[in-house]
Amino acid sequence: MISSQSLLIVGSLAFDSLEMPYGTFEYVVGGSTSFASIAGSLLTRGVRIVGVVGEDFPEDYLASLRGRSIDTVGVERVPGKSFFWRGRYSADLNTRETLDTQLNVFANFQPKIPASHRATPYLLLGNIHPQLQIDVLDQMEKPEFIAVDTMNYWISSEPETLAKLLKRTDLLIINDEEARQLSGIQNISRAAQDIRKRGPSHLIIKRGEFGALLFDDAGTFFCPGFPLEEVRDPTGAGDTFAGGLLGYVARHADTSPLTLRRAMFFGSALASFCVEGVGTTRIGEVTRAELDARIQSFVRLVDYGANLTLPVEEESR
Repeated sequence: MISSQSLLIVGSLAFDSLEMPYGTFEYVVGGSTSFASIAGSLLTRGVRIVGVVGEDFPEDYLASLRGRSIDTVGVERVPGKSFFWRGRYSADLNTRETLDTQLNVFANFQPKIPASHRATPYLLLGNIHPQLQIDVLDQMEKPEFIAVDTMNYWISSEPETLAKLLKRTDLLIINDEEARQLSGIQNISRAAQDIRKRGPSHLIIKRGEFGALLFDDAGTFFCPGFPLEEVRDPTGAGDTFAGGLLGYVARHADTSPLTLRRAMFFGSALASFCVEGVGTTRIGEVTRAELDARIQSFVRLVDYGANLTLPVEEESR
């Protein structure tokens, strides 16, 4: 039975090898679906995932997801090796260099949405080929809210297919560089206006540690990044943000402007936990009590004490 609070996430399950300033970590389990589903499961029950893995992907990791009430029926295991990515981060962890990408079984991935999942009301399409994202939409039964992630590679290599996808998208989640590339406009506010004309009624532009901007019919909204004393691994922070945001939306079965704005704080809080550990280790340990405490820290971070009305000064005599 499909709940009104159910969330379906379609994307990658992968291995990452990470060369960090403080050490190298080989074959860390990652992928957009891993991060997003763990984050979403902290906020709503009924998270389902669709993806593909090879013979080398650990079954105990999938079991750990099921232990979080994440439905893995849509995960295919096929002969071959799982998707693999190796990257090297800069000393400040703000930039990274791709050293190796091996699509492996992901190269022939054709998402198959189980019949039991097709009426799921909330859908998050991770960063995969836009045609595959469209193929998923063609299998769904009128989802209430469709969130889409994409990247600069698809923006440059598949503009026509991406344009078709955007016409069917409710919320597009991209970073500021991708927003400028997609629109051809340098000013972020003007770029957002252009992108929203292409289909998405809602647009979130991520700005890394500097937070995220939401553009919709209610106006522009800013959610800060949570200031941390130590960041260990930014990999998956954006996927964690998206999963947390959609998890909050699904939990409340509501996409009103107020709910989306609140959801951004939960997504940002969960992303701040994600970067505190390597891979999914830290986000996988977060308790609801820890999340609630960080949300309260966010409240204090942005609380200015009263309404922001300037005092009326007496007219000088």
